[in-house]
Amino acid sequence: MSDFKLKVVLTVLTGIIFSFVFIILAFVLPPQEEKPTVIKKPSNLLEEVSRSLKEK
Repeated sequence: MSDFKLKVVLTVLTGIIFSFVFIILAFVLPPQEEKPTVIKKPSNLLEEVSRSLKEK
């Protein structure tokens, strides 16, 4: 086998193995859970003003 064919075969096999490892990791590792965000309603005028300034 010539050097070029050997390099092509090794490159293809390496790519397949590399992809296979990432596919296996995607199934094995658990997804990261997002923490629920709690939106609190303002209870007084100061909180209301503060919230409206943060939104701008």
